[in-house]
Amino acid sequence: MVLAALEFKIPSRWLVEGRVEDVYDLISKPQDFVRWWSEVYLRVEEIEPGDGKGIGRVLDLHTRGWLPYTLSWRSKATEVEKPNRLVIKPQGGLEGRGEWRFRQDGEWVRADFDWTVVFNKPWLRHLVPVLKPLFAANHRRAMRKGLAGLERELAQRKSAELWGRS
Repeated sequence: MVLAALEFKIPSRWLVEGRVEDVYDLISKPQDFVRWWSEVYLRVEEIEPGDGKGIGRVLDLHTRGWLPYTLSWRSKATEVEKPNRLVIKPQGGLEGRGEWRFRQDGEWVRADFDWTVVFNKPWLRHLVPVLKPLFAANHRRAMRKGLAGLERELAQRKSAELWGRS
């Protein structure tokens, strides 16, 4: 049983100009995170492709924040509802659940990510009760970097479409 004191429940709410299909497309391809979210994602490799919808896809990830540690973990897609929802189950250095929800709101896309995890590295688990606010701040910074990268990617896509280079 996971102790609540060790569990992180960190919601992130993004609002970006664009189409829900484009936002979903970028988030559903974590292999590209190393290009546009490189401040956090050091390596992403697909281990298993999953079914035709992507359910069961397993990725091996190596990530970092601004705190002096990195995490190696796996992500398994457990639910996929293109382009509205994507649920992953992190395993390894992190365990828990991550759920993306996407919704078109006029010319904007609301992308909500609910992240509920615990650390599995013993030395990190021991620090969680004392440093939980710092770890949460580290995650929020990582998500701000992701939002900035997503906005750049969407702007590049829009520019390519305007110039006829999609």
